[in-house]
Amino acid sequence: MKPYTDFTHLVSAEREKRANFKTLLSCVLPRPIAFVSTLSKDGVANLAPFSFFNAVGSSPPAVIFSPATKADGTDKDTLINLAAVPEFVVNVVSFDIKDAMNDASFPFPPEVSEFKEAGFTPLPSNLIRPPRAAESPVQLECKLHDIVKVGQGPLSANICIGEVLCFHVATEMLLEDETVDVTKIDLVARLGGDDYSTIRDRFALKKPGSNEYPRRIER
Repeated sequence: MKPYTDFTHLVSAEREKRANFKTLLSCVLPRPIAFVSTLSKDGVANLAPFSFFNAVGSSPPAVIFSPATKADGTDKDTLINLAAVPEFVVNVVSFDIKDAMNDASFPFPPEVSEFKEAGFTPLPSNLIRPPRAAESPVQLECKLHDIVKVGQGPLSANICIGEVLCFHVATEMLLEDETVDVTKIDLVARLGGDDYSTIRDRFALKKPGSNEYPRRIER
C-alpha cells in the first residue's frame, strides 16, 4: 500500500452548496439506486430514482434513502407522498431497465404517474398500498419508520428510514439459500454526473476468522 502525502483540504462551510454536492457525489461511489414507488393522497402512483440509498440493518430489515430538497427549496413528490401515505417500495434497477428508469427521473407534475410515462407495469403490493414495478427483478415493500432532516433549504437531506416488510424476488434470480444471484441480477449503480456503472467486475475477499492472524502487510 502507498500512503498519500499531498492533500487538498475542502472545508464544506466555506464552499457553495452545489460545489459540495458535486464533490460528495464524486467521492461516494458507486451508489446503489433505489427506484422508489409511492402513492399520493389522490392515489397517483409515483416512481423516482434515488442514489442516496442503502441497507442499514437486518433485525428488522431496514433501508434508507434521501430525496434531497430541490434547488428551488421545495420538496420532491416522493417526500410529499410519504407524508400522506407512509409506505413505499424500493424497486432495484437492473441494466435492462436503466433507460426507462432515467426517463422516470423527468420532473413530471404530481398528477402524472411515471409508471405510465416511462412504460412500467404496476403490480399490487402484498402488505402496503404503493404498487411495485414488474420490470424490476427485486422489490422491497417498506413502511416508513421515520424521516430525519439534515439541514434546511435547497439540497438538504431528508433521510427516509423504512422497515422492509416483504421481499419480492424474481424466481429465476433466487438461489436455494434465498439470496439473490448477483451473476444474473445485473444491477447498475450511480457515479458522478451522467455516469453509471455495473456490478459485472467482481472479486472476493475472505473475512479473517477470530482464530486467524491478519495477513502480513507488505510495505
